[in-house]
Amino acid sequence: MKQTILITLMALLFNLGGGELRVLVLTPTPQMHCENCENKIKNNMRFEKGVKKVETSIEKQQVTITYDPSKNTVEGLQSGMKKIGYETQVVSDNKINNKKKDRK
Repeated sequence: MKQTILITLMALLFNLGGGELRVLVLTPTPQMHCENCENKIKNNMRFEKGVKKVETSIEKQQVTITYDPSKNTVEGLQSGMKKIGYETQVVSDNKINNKKKDRK
């Protein structure tokens, strides 16, 4: 009985936490020049609180971070980039809906 209640509670909490995510786009300084630059950013930023996904583009000179705003902020993510040697400018910070749509 206790196990069933625990599983139900965990499932409920998981569904409640799947609401709002944000997508932050940053331009780093110094610029990314190679795959090593991209890997440095991806491998370090994935450990910042609330980060769900990190994408980089050398062509656009942009870092795109999908994150949970209840666990981190734009300033916190910029601070994470600064720790690894990159100053950043915010290009955009947009809300996305992460809830699964009902299928009928």
